[in-house]
Amino acid sequence: MTAYISKGFASVVVLLGSLVLSLNLPGTFVLVASSPTSGFSDNDLLEFSLNLEYLEAEFFLFGSLGYGLDVAAPNLTGGGPPPIGGKLVQLDSLAKDVFQQFAFQEVGHLRAIKSAVGGFPRPLLDISKASIGKLMDSAFGKPFSPPFDPYANSLNFILAAYVIPYVGLTGYVGANPQLQNANSKKVIHSLVAGLLGVESGQDAILRALLYERKEQTVQPYGVTVAEFTDRISKLRNKLGNAGLKDEGIVVERELGAEGRVRGNMLAGDKDSLAYSRTPQEILRIVYGGGNERQPGGFFPKGASGRIAKS
Repeated sequence: MTAYISKGFASVVVLLGSLVLSLNLPGTFVLVASSPTSGFSDNDLLEFSLNLEYLEAEFFLFGSLGYGLDVAAPNLTGGGPPPIGGKLVQLDSLAKDVFQQFAFQEVGHLRAIKSAVGGFPRPLLDISKASIGKLMDSAFGKPFSPPFDPYANSLNFILAAYVIPYVGLTGYVGANPQLQNANSKKVIHSLVAGLLGVESGQDAILRALLYERKEQTVQPYGVTVAEFTDRISKLRNKLGNAGLKDEGIVVERELGAEGRVRGNMLAGDKDSLAYSRTPQEILRIVYGGGNERQPGGFFPKGASGRIAKS
């Protein structure tokens, strides 16, 4: 089934995105910094985010264009192995437009981070139907029949995309207070704020697209879009093993803004502030098994960088 996106709702989505993107701060980046509280440098913290930026770039590029960084920006791969299983999706016109924008935004993120800290080659990524299908099975506690295919149609791809940017944005929120070196803190904060602004905008757009069809049934599973997001968010909470830091697009009233609404287009804590995650929590989620030292999931050979390898 092809997901329908109304033109009127599209304008709301664009407004949401533009409000969040206003956080973006320009800057020129030359970074040498240390973070004594964590044992890692500020550069290490920023470099870690490359793992998720590579993942998002490849997933969005393949889904919307049918090719990845090896075609779109080969200079940014560092000679790393091509991803496993990416495919072109027959997206509806607006979804195609949105995901192409997301894809090239991620190319920019990779370039900005690598210009700042050097970084590392693209790690091996598994964005295959089998990998994402396994994640969905875990979210529901049973295997889907037929297996969930993120590349089958627009709605499936949006649901699969729901898995990724939010994890990245919580990582950027978590990185900010860990930045320590006074000489580069302003520069790094500027870059992290710019990255967070766009990642938050992407997540807001995805949640808005899904919220419009929250009661729609995902075929052939007989499960609503809202329940899909709830199950995925609960799985990320479970894997992260650090309490409530993730919520679907519809929640119990006490978890909604000011305890007064169930709609949850933007996830936040009791004060509607964004949740944060540590790199270790993120690894537990993207590895798919709840153990930051056991690669798997999207990163079959593990993530890269000093933090991931420590």
